[in-house]
Amino acid sequence: MQKSDLVEKIADDSGISKAAADRALNSLLANVTKELKKGERVALVGFGTFSISKRSARMGRNPQTGEAIKIKATKVPKFSAGKTLKDAVKKK
Repeated sequence: MQKSDLVEKIADDSGISKAAADRALNSLLANVTKELKKGERVALVGFGTFSISKRSARMGRNPQTGEAIKIKATKVPKFSAGKTLKDAVKKK
C-alpha cells in the first residue's frame, strides 16, 4: 500500500474528501517527525510507539574493499508495535 492508497482509504472510511484526508495524514506524519526530532516518544495506544534509538559508534567493513571503516554514532527512528496490532496481525 502506498500513501495515495492510504489517503483514499482514510477518505472513504471517514467520509471526507481526499484532499482533507491527505492534509490529515501529512499533519500526523509531520507531528510524529517533529516530536521524534525533539527526542520525545509518540505512543498510539493499541497501535504502537515511535521512539528514537541511539546507535553507538562502531567499526565496520567496506564490502567492496574489505577495508575497516569507522561508523559514527547516530540516532535512528524506531517503531514498536502495540499488543492490539500484534494480535490483529497474528490472526488469519
